[in-house]
Amino acid sequence: MTKALEGIRVLDMTHVQSGPSATQLLGWLGADVVKVEAPGGDVTRGQLRDVPEVDSLYFTMLNCNKRSVTLNTKTGRGREILTELIRRSDVLVENFGPGAVERMGFSWERIREINPRIVYASIKGFGEGPYTGFKAYEVVAQAMGGSMATTGFEDGPPMATGAQIGDSGTGIHAVAGILAALFQRESTGRGQRVNVAMQHAVLNLCRVKLRDQQRLAHGPLPEYPTEDFGDEVPRSGNASGGGQPGWAVRCAPGGPNDYVYVIVQPPGWKPLAALIGRPELADDPEWATPEARLPKLAKMFQLIEEWTLTLPKWEVLERLNAHTVPCGPILSTKEIIEDSSLAANDMIVTVGHPERGAFTTVGNPLKLSDSPTHITTPPLLGEHTEEILIGELGLGDEELHLLRAQGVI
Repeated sequence: MTKALEGIRVLDMTHVQSGPSATQLLGWLGADVVKVEAPGGDVTRGQLRDVPEVDSLYFTMLNCNKRSVTLNTKTGRGREILTELIRRSDVLVENFGPGAVERMGFSWERIREINPRIVYASIKGFGEGPYTGFKAYEVVAQAMGGSMATTGFEDGPPMATGAQIGDSGTGIHAVAGILAALFQRESTGRGQRVNVAMQHAVLNLCRVKLRDQQRLAHGPLPEYPTEDFGDEVPRSGNASGGGQPGWAVRCAPGGPNDYVYVIVQPPGWKPLAALIGRPELADDPEWATPEARLPKLAKMFQLIEEWTLTLPKWEVLERLNAHTVPCGPILSTKEIIEDSSLAANDMIVTVGHPERGAFTTVGNPLKLSDSPTHITTPPLLGEHTEEILIGELGLGDEELHLLRAQGVI
């Protein structure tokens, strides 16, 4: 069976997380992803190692379904080889610091001259402006994209989210841009530049907070657990932030992840009132309608929590779902990695590795009926250099030995 992106070659000049997450997803969709690494390799090969002298999980979990070629682009011959790789590729993705690729001699104008059909995607921390030169990291993007100011509890400091919305979130945005550019190429015959900034991607994921910033001009936001509103959207704790109130309530035996997130919809109030042992609240005018409950959300979830504290979270989940009350248990990383349903859906996947042995990784969340994903082991450093330079670019064995001796590969 063919894959969605079969026949598309991606030149992957990325490192760390934002870029590799994008190119890995393209590889999962069937593209031939050639990862171009400096002779020392992607820095994450050696970061946060759990097994000595072996590629780290940081690297392996972001670089499946790729081939690796080493190339020193600071040398003249290295740049010549890169030029030929660009000529033979459909997509080039990079996430170097601003101006780095241009200093190599590969401006967009030069790349377009080499290959007018190429889609050239750049991931940067920020757009053009006063922040352009800032160094970009995951939590810096969260800080400057609106996430941290609105995450955490009202009386606490701004908080980062554990979801990598700055790095992997930007990678997904980049994939959307690349696919759109490839589609447009079908009608125009030419490639184009795709620019994605981490700050912009985080902001796109925080649009509901900008919605609330504008609503705040017309009065307090009753769905927030806040008493005194200023002129900025406050941190909302575990409030749902939507039209239906929600909160994480504690369960027995009281461990750090013994919580269930409960959303109270109008049809769910009557069965919920019965479950918590307060059936009279279903018809009490002080509690019966969403409008009546809105000023008393803290008290409402306190009453629910008094009930959930008597039961384990899985039993709470079972009882709430029996009455179609929207809810979900807080799953720890250990529970997720051991979740049989996630494994059955190919979202928790075991991948073999020639040096470290089998490791567990996250599968492809994009499920295409005609393009199933098979996750393959990430490449060793330079594993495919000979295959690509000799087998595809036509270099000879003698030149390959010479390039190694000169530090080009």
